[in-house]
Amino acid sequence: MLKDYLRLHFIVFLWGFTAILGKLITLPPVELVFFRTLIAAVGLAVLLSARQQPWRIPPGQALRLLGIGVLVAAHWITFFLAARLSSVSVCLAGMATLALWTSLLEPLLLRKRFQPYEILLGLVAMLGLYLVSQAEFDQLTGLAVAVLSAGISALFSVLNVKQVQHHPPLRLTLYEMAGACLSIMLFLIIRPAFGGELPQLDPKPLDWVWLLILAGVCTVYAFSTSVELTKRLSAFAVNLTVNLEPIYGIALAVVIFGQQEKMSPGFYAGTLLILVSVLVHPLIDQWVQRRRRAVAA
Repeated sequence: MLKDYLRLHFIVFLWGFTAILGKLITLPPVELVFFRTLIAAVGLAVLLSARQQPWRIPPGQALRLLGIGVLVAAHWITFFLAARLSSVSVCLAGMATLALWTSLLEPLLLRKRFQPYEILLGLVAMLGLYLVSQAEFDQLTGLAVAVLSAGISALFSVLNVKQVQHHPPLRLTLYEMAGACLSIMLFLIIRPAFGGELPQLDPKPLDWVWLLILAGVCTVYAFSTSVELTKRLSAFAVNLTVNLEPIYGIALAVVIFGQQEKMSPGFYAGTLLILVSVLVHPLIDQWVQRRRRAVAA
């Protein structure tokens, strides 16, 4: 069990590293995500073949997953764009609002009841977001793009709730990576016709190293291992640990980029409020579930 928890923290550590990789790679965000999804789709196809798992599904279901893949592409593009427009720390502070977005979208899309404690935690997160925006006003654009990216991430995560019931996670992710890659490819083809710049599909040698780490290690390896761990660890433990991603990412950014990632006290106060709302959420949720089970018994 200890080994499983250590592996889970290592995976979350890798996910916290993605914004830093996005900063290190010199490609524009759209081209960066194109290569990431292409490598990830190929890697997942190889992994499914090695495990002798079927990957073909009916056309209607395939179209739904490919469509969700378009949202995945939009999320990653805005995520890496936010890291370019601001510091990695500000980008991850904005991404920490994912839980707030999820608490709003789940009741709307899955027809669940709004939970009073989720609304309260959402207000705490909004207060933290306000403090961050005031403390790092010169990075407001990057923060806004990161919050938008978190919203898109919450949207496709909620849509995936129903899809996971019908498809094994690796096959589902393969189709979504393919949908993301194909949608970006189409965008890159038609962009010049509307006055946009030509695609920059010439990564530098060091970019290939970072891209392989990003797609191979932070996407294919991390995801497949997380799926394996969910079979042995509780959903509560997994969700609580995944919420530590911004903390790992901000700490890594300070170590790697040094002085440029050191923020004002207001930033850390606001980020702390956001993270408290995120980390407290699964604790309250578990307590509420226990109360309901006790009442039902």
